[in-house]
Amino acid sequence: MAHSNLGKLYLIPVPIAEVDHRTCLPEYNRELLPTIRHYIVENIRSARRFLKAADRDIDIDSITFYELNKHTPEGAIGEYLRPAQAGEPVGVISEAGCPAVADPGADVVALAQRLGIEVVPLVGPSSILMALMGSGFNGQGFAFVGYLPIEDARRVQTLKELEHRVRTKGETQIFIETPYRNVQLVEQLIRHCSPDLKLCIASGISSKGAILRTRKLSAWRGNIPQIHKVPTIFLIGQ
Repeated sequence: MAHSNLGKLYLIPVPIAEVDHRTCLPEYNRELLPTIRHYIVENIRSARRFLKAADRDIDIDSITFYELNKHTPEGAIGEYLRPAQAGEPVGVISEAGCPAVADPGADVVALAQRLGIEVVPLVGPSSILMALMGSGFNGQGFAFVGYLPIEDARRVQTLKELEHRVRTKGETQIFIETPYRNVQLVEQLIRHCSPDLKLCIASGISSKGAILRTRKLSAWRGNIPQIHKVPTIFLIGQ
């Protein structure tokens, strides 16, 4: 149960691409940002840039930032939530998209839940859901499996397992890759999965050059779009 004397933990989505915030963030989010003086962020520099773009009048120098990434000591997270325990609001900002979804933040949210701090996820862009919405695949049964194994044999085995789940359960499978390996991943799908398996490539979602296209793997052969180093979501389905 949330305690009324505690501050709230706001999970604040960030535009996925360099776009006008009005195209993907509610006005409520912009109005809320100046009221928060403590932010847990994936990257301080990009968080500062996001806040200034949202509201030029925000006094960045008066804000306390706590960096949360793979280098953050496990014990530091409790310290980051001290302001919320003292009754102040705290915001969580990832590099892009939604905090705690394929991004750091889940550990902070889990601790906040244990401490009885109210967690408030705000509306905003999620490339995973946007890709699913535009894919034409099953939106009732789906799984996000994150990054695939790097080692080739394990990756091929995983791809075959994901295809099996598509075939036997009708479940859409969603995954991501380090952007510089995007093309290699599509090539592996073409080589190791059935030609009639459908692949949706959702690349640069919400940007002007966005690609959101669903084709059979046989149609992608020799026609892989320019997705090298572009943040991309991959979905397979039927």
